[in-house]
Amino acid sequence: MADNSKKKKRSVVKFFKEMKSELKKVIWPDRKQLINNTLTVLMACGIIGSFIWLADKGLQEVVGRFLLK
Repeated sequence: MADNSKKKKRSVVKFFKEMKSELKKVIWPDRKQLINNTLTVLMACGIIGSFIWLADKGLQEVVGRFLLK
């Protein structure tokens, strides 16, 4: 029983050591790039959201006309 818990503890410690090692390899964006990427994502969300809203309103109108006739 104690052997199994030691293996689990070692595997958890190994996981966090490997995670720390991988995070050191990450190239983090600078402030300008982060702001640019954030604005790009927000604009894309707005455009896609607007498209879905317009499509929903258009389909709602079309379906409403067919059901009311």
